[in-house]
Amino acid sequence: MKAIVVTDEAAGTPGMTLTERPEPTATINDAIVRVHASGFVPTELTWPSTWTDRRGRDRRPSIPGHELAGVVTALGYGTTGVTVGQRVLGLADWYRDGSLAEFVAIEARNLAPLPGDVDFTVGASLPISGLTAWQGLFDHGRLQAGQSILAHGAAGAVGSMVTQLAREAGAYVIGTGRAADRRQALDFGAHEFVDLDNDALEDVGGVDLVFDVIGGDIQKRSARLIRTGGTLVTVVGPTEVRPADGLTIDFVVESDRTQLREIVQRVRDGRLRTNIGAVATLDDAVAALNPTERRTGKTIVRTQP
Repeated sequence: MKAIVVTDEAAGTPGMTLTERPEPTATINDAIVRVHASGFVPTELTWPSTWTDRRGRDRRPSIPGHELAGVVTALGYGTTGVTVGQRVLGLADWYRDGSLAEFVAIEARNLAPLPGDVDFTVGASLPISGLTAWQGLFDHGRLQAGQSILAHGAAGAVGSMVTQLAREAGAYVIGTGRAADRRQALDFGAHEFVDLDNDALEDVGGVDLVFDVIGGDIQKRSARLIRTGGTLVTVVGPTEVRPADGLTIDFVVESDRTQLREIVQRVRDGRLRTNIGAVATLDDAVAALNPTERRTGKTIVRTQP
């Protein structure tokens, strides 16, 4: 099968190559999925799991990409929950070969049904962005109606999901980003927008929840804005500061079939829009994942027409 592989950690995304790899085989509780579309997060290439297995053994060349949409083609021994021929979307295990390939082996519990009226491209854009937003807001941030949230990167793949889900939950959403992101962030539902290059972040005042996808100085400044009992949720690793009278939570997104179903249903009924920046074929994926100019939204790789 065709697949994108990486072998050199220092090379980053320019080190990606398109090559031929053996098709995966299904072990116990696995499903084999013919990938129709796949998402990719550039920071994957800094994760230890991209380069080693759970025992610390080198697993290069490895196939990156962990969010996918496709069709189940085979099942391993004891596999339940999905059927051959079923349309699915899901989040592949970090320590196994991923979805930038024509086929992927994935535990069935990490897959959810993809209804026929949701395109594979849309489906592939949902697992990481959607689940990260959902878990950060509701599992870790405990967001409630009437609260206020500072959503960093509100025009990005994760931030746009955070903005929409938070607004649907009845929160007041203050989005941030660069000046060029203002219109898109407001279109996704932010009540206000802060240009981090030109506006004073501190003018926001107090908020109940900060959803951080940036880290660094912006994270430190944001922590000072959190009201008593509030929470700073981040996906960029352990925090250097914490709110004076609140919590900080850093987390790694986890697969959750029930939450994926909820996210897909919101897409189907129009409550949630995806944020897809570009779509490329597998043959053109290396170039597409190494853009020469800034993009907002997620790049999706279409493995099948």
